[in-house]
Amino acid sequence: MAPARAPEGRRDALMEHPLARYLRPGTMPSTFCPGCGCGMVLNCFIRTVDRMGIRPEELLMVTGIGCSSWIPSPLFKCDTLHTTHGRAVAFATGAKLMSPGTRVLIIAGDGDLAGIGGNHLIHAAHRNIDLGVMMVNNGIYGMTGGQSSPTTPAGARTSTSPYGHLERPMLVAELVAAAGANYVARWTTYHIRQLSGAMEELILGEGFRFLEIVSQCPTYFRSEGARTGAEMLEYFRDHSVPVEKIRAAPEMRKQSKIPVGTLVDRKEPGYISVMLKMEKRIRRGVVEARGPEIGGARG
Repeated sequence: MAPARAPEGRRDALMEHPLARYLRPGTMPSTFCPGCGCGMVLNCFIRTVDRMGIRPEELLMVTGIGCSSWIPSPLFKCDTLHTTHGRAVAFATGAKLMSPGTRVLIIAGDGDLAGIGGNHLIHAAHRNIDLGVMMVNNGIYGMTGGQSSPTTPAGARTSTSPYGHLERPMLVAELVAAAGANYVARWTTYHIRQLSGAMEELILGEGFRFLEIVSQCPTYFRSEGARTGAEMLEYFRDHSVPVEKIRAAPEMRKQSKIPVGTLVDRKEPGYISVMLKMEKRIRRGVVEARGPEIGGARG
């Protein structure tokens, strides 16, 4: 006897994934290469938003140009600004100032944020502007063919460094922490649960929050000895070390170890609350806006 078949509409309902409502219709299958870490980041982000009960309508996502920029645009279904290369932080800053009550998040790549947009990134952290930034760091410009980026390891062979990359990699998370961000963390695509926890901090926190996500690009850039996405995850697993251990033994960094964990977790007031407080004081006309008092004490 042939098995009973569900009505057509019922079959369609069963086939739809419960989290599919977070994706824009018609965007699947995605354009990510097989084994790309961007799909893992998207999956982790969607599950984090769902677990927190955040409605996509509450979010504004901003991005620039690159493979990871496809995560918020076109894949994630919320209000999105897909901006010019390297300008995601600048656009997001303007959006946050015009709409202080909106949760503004950025997902972009290392080339976009630390390379072309590096100056915007540093000064947004310096201002402690209330933005949550996720930098997907695959150590390369992937979408345009595998050129070296600011985070490419020294000696790595890329399409623009066939004999080995001459520069040392930029330590972006440490740079942002030194610039004054409230929250800075680094995890890899192997650490999905920790990534989700850090994403929650970015969504709920105040001030500038930055999450570096060390990811894989099996198409254009592979970690030492790894050839596939799965092998690169194993590499991340075997070469990740808690930041506390790296601080105690800095020479481990020279052994291609990846410091993971929370680098900074400050509770200083964010730029928006400081700005609104100053506005209130000015409107009352009782205090002149002087620089040192506006920014508050900062070491």
